[in-house]
Amino acid sequence: MTQQPYHHGKLREALLARAMESIEEVGVDGLSLRQLARDVNVSHGAPAKHFRDKQALIDALALAGFELMNSLIRNASQSNLELRSRFVGVGKAYVEFAVAHPALLTVMYSSKHHPDSSAELRSTGEQGIHLAQAMIVEGQKAGELAEGDPGILATVCFVSLHGAAVLAAGKHLDGTTVDDIVNATTDTLWAGMAAGVRAAQFTP
Repeated sequence: MTQQPYHHGKLREALLARAMESIEEVGVDGLSLRQLARDVNVSHGAPAKHFRDKQALIDALALAGFELMNSLIRNASQSNLELRSRFVGVGKAYVEFAVAHPALLTVMYSSKHHPDSSAELRSTGEQGIHLAQAMIVEGQKAGELAEGDPGILATVCFVSLHGAAVLAAGKHLDGTTVDDIVNATTDTLWAGMAAGVRAAQFTP
């Protein structure tokens, strides 16, 4: 592409969108600000106005990834369906996001758990589990789920669905479909919470 002087009104958004595509194609190691500039048709120095270096781009990419994922699972949780179906919908949204963006998912969690991660990234990265916790509280108040620590139960749900998501993203389900693994996982989680199976007490 022909380079042009910086004039892109939404350059930051364009660079992040292209970076999300790029890491799925070439991985994080292959990510390059100069190449991204070429891809969105701006001068090679233009990205520096938004990202001081590649690490700053990766951090922003992780935050954007969590924001995108959170919007998908939030939409699933706020549908007009009954709670049990919304719970399944959230699980499906999470696993499908992982399948569509496996490299991004890795960047998101590695960045979130880095010692130098920002408070904004950590907070945004925890919104999903808070949403799950709110759904569990809703189910307990309605009498659909047994009493239990919502924080621990939400963490158990996350661990289970994240495991399914990683296996699905890596194509390691051995012929099981995404829908089947999500249904089986959410069925088991819901049944355990409804029956009041006691989760081990631990600090998430």
